[in-house]
Amino acid sequence: MQMMQDCSEMWLDSEPGVESYFQKEGMAQLLVFRQVDILRVPDFKEDLRTQTSVYEMKGKFGFRNTHIFDISGRPCYQSWSMGAFVNRATGVLTNIPQEVIDTMHLDEKSEMEYADRHIRFDKTKLREGDLISIERNDIDYNGHVNNAQYVRMAMELLPLSYEDFVRFRIEYKAPVKYGEQIRSFAMEWEGRYFIVLRSNDRDVCIMEFSR
Repeated sequence: MQMMQDCSEMWLDSEPGVESYFQKEGMAQLLVFRQVDILRVPDFKEDLRTQTSVYEMKGKFGFRNTHIFDISGRPCYQSWSMGAFVNRATGVLTNIPQEVIDTMHLDEKSEMEYADRHIRFDKTKLREGDLISIERNDIDYNGHVNNAQYVRMAMELLPLSYEDFVRFRIEYKAPVKYGEQIRSFAMEWEGRYFIVLRSNDRDVCIMEFSR
């Protein structure tokens, strides 16, 4: 997850029109959803290559593929994600002007299964679990919990019987800041495992693991 996020951040370096607009207007790109398909788990010390590409822009939202390949070019992880464009100062969703979009290079959409970005299940069956304290190490440069840290938290809650999952989907609902506490909830339903993280009585992250 961290490799994918770093690669997505570096993507701005290849789009000077967008990078200039982001710096001038104080903009940030925030992750809203990500689906990751696990094709092969790399071995320790393998050389890997991460690649990202944007295939669609719709005003306040952008859509990208980010994949991780081994040294021979075989895919290990495939993903697609949806991001939102936000003004750093106000936190308000903001449209990217068409003239900025027109400066971008849009790539072809990767061939993979695109599941629904909304994770749907019967929340009445959720069981309350551990309380998680947010540490300074969890915070990114936007002052929020790093998106990859939510996955780390969920992996600690996932039963050992689900360690062979081949897909996970993550829906990011609200940012969490340092000093907050997260309450975890989990359930198994229709062959999948769901984890919901909540803070201040609101869902902040919903995850689905599939085998």
